[in-house]
Amino acid sequence: METDGGAEGAPEVAALLATLGTGGRQDTGSEDTGGTGAPGDPAAREAALHTLLSAAWRDDDFAVATAHAVPQLARLAKEVPAHRADLLRLLGDLADRPDWPDARRPARDAVAAELPGLLPSAHDPDAAVRDAVLPLVVACGRTDAAPLLRARLAAEPDPAVRGHLVTALALLDPGDGAWRHPLLADPAPEVRLAAAEDLLRTTGPPFPDDLVDVCARAYGEIPYELDEAPQWPGRHERLGDRLLADPGAALRAAAAGVPLAFEVTEHWRDREADALPWALRELDAEDPPWQLLRLARLCRALPPGLHAPVRDRVRPLLARDVPVRTEAVTVLAVAGAPESVEEAVRLVEGAPGPPPGAYRVARAAAAVTEAFGPAALPVARAVARRIGHGHPDLLRVLERYPDVAVAAVDDVVPLVSRYEGGHAWTAVALLGALGPAAGDRAARALLAEATGGGHSTVALYAAMAHHRVTGDPGPALDRLRAEGPGTWLDFVGDLGPAGAPLLPWAEERLAPGTPTEVRAAAARAVWRVTGRTEDTVEPLARRAAAGEGHHRSRLDAVRELTRMGLLPRWATAPLREVADADRRVVSGLGPDDGPHPDDVLRDAVRTLLATAEPVG
Repeated sequence: METDGGAEGAPEVAALLATLGTGGRQDTGSEDTGGTGAPGDPAAREAALHTLLSAAWRDDDFAVATAHAVPQLARLAKEVPAHRADLLRLLGDLADRPDWPDARRPARDAVAAELPGLLPSAHDPDAAVRDAVLPLVVACGRTDAAPLLRARLAAEPDPAVRGHLVTALALLDPGDGAWRHPLLADPAPEVRLAAAEDLLRTTGPPFPDDLVDVCARAYGEIPYELDEAPQWPGRHERLGDRLLADPGAALRAAAAGVPLAFEVTEHWRDREADALPWALRELDAEDPPWQLLRLARLCRALPPGLHAPVRDRVRPLLARDVPVRTEAVTVLAVAGAPESVEEAVRLVEGAPGPPPGAYRVARAAAAVTEAFGPAALPVARAVARRIGHGHPDLLRVLERYPDVAVAAVDDVVPLVSRYEGGHAWTAVALLGALGPAAGDRAARALLAEATGGGHSTVALYAAMAHHRVTGDPGPALDRLRAEGPGTWLDFVGDLGPAGAPLLPWAEERLAPGTPTEVRAAAARAVWRVTGRTEDTVEPLARRAAAGEGHHRSRLDAVRELTRMGLLPRWATAPLREVADADRRVVSGLGPDDGPHPDDVLRDAVRTLLATAEPVG
């Protein structure tokens, strides 16, 4: 049964609308002071408008109440010139939204009903207002407005609005695209780009080279951030997104100056060598740190023979400020530049205090020690001299250098109870990684934290590390019982046979109907504790073959099956698709200097397919 959604938000919306109303007749001499703002108070009206604009993405009574106020919003759009463009865009956003908190679509029909009274804004003297009408018409799906838009296209003096008219007409009535072809030679790049962009949308890949070239040339005349282009209702795709449907076309556009090189490597496999020249050109001379992370990831997928141009492009950045220099050291380490070792030592010795600068230093140190191993021993020694300073992730570097870490244990132990800044987690992890070599003092500190620490999560990690250092599972079993081991299935498995007392908790979660990720974690725990495969292979294979859920749990399932050496036959085909896909199976996890997670998953799946015994 439907409820009167938005009732609780209605008073707030009414007050905001009244405040906006003070910008209408009042601004031309009226004494109306409605709403909460003073007469003619522009700050109050701006604040009211800002709040109303949020309704298009909010999931609450305020959003529903705003949608129910469409007639009042439309009236204000006609009466308040100063805010007309924003109000028209809000109406378009409300009409375009497919879902609402009260499970209805209370806006689209209401906006469509008001549209005839708003269409005169297509002739407004303000180009921003004329522009704002267009997505509103498209959101309402009013094909009967196409003649008006065609007339505007012929008369419109503003190039940007003309380009948006092309897009709006194409979305309302795509047809065969014939009317857009002459526009590819229009003097205005905005119009050429809009016409070519829509022809790309209505053309399947591979895209014609000449059409890609028109896009690239027009973009070069009016460059903009591709992910900041306007979002249109309906079937529209932004230029960058559409070009990425065809990696060859995207690389062609990148060669012509469209910044897509890094995006190609993010969406498609094995394109790093082709994208490298344009990726190096795309490095932002003013603010490159984020791009440098992407370059480091790209560089990891290159053969060493292609590292030289990366080194040549990045070395001059060592003279820049610390944020740029640290990311440059990370790239140079991945590219095999020997000077990155000395540069990392300097960074560690002068590591700044709070993140993000300190984290960048830790990341650079990790990249150098990973790339150079024993040759990067000076970096590890520099880290050991600064234990407790800088970012806590610096400690992770010492896991690669156990001799250095053992010599520094007395400095690490006090950090076990230092929760602030995250030092406790990395200190506990380092001592656990050292195992028995961490010694008695580390064991005592871990036990104290496991049994009486002030942070329950650190206490659990400390109990697990205590088990690795001493072989005693007691504190870990006690902590897991206290926490409820169903929440920490991975820890049960990490105890191995010593986790047997908690086996019933894991076995309960093997039952069919349990969420796939939980079943897989339970299967891992049961197998590691008991060695059983008859009831653990299938849940792990289900998770390995399934694309949904957290990427890390899928990778863990693949690796666990590889350790088992078993794979159900039914899982071979979906995993073969993962191994052989051209498009990335995992993407969108954000920039990082490490290997692309999709490459990691693909390698793991290929190893599993090559080594596991088919069963079932």
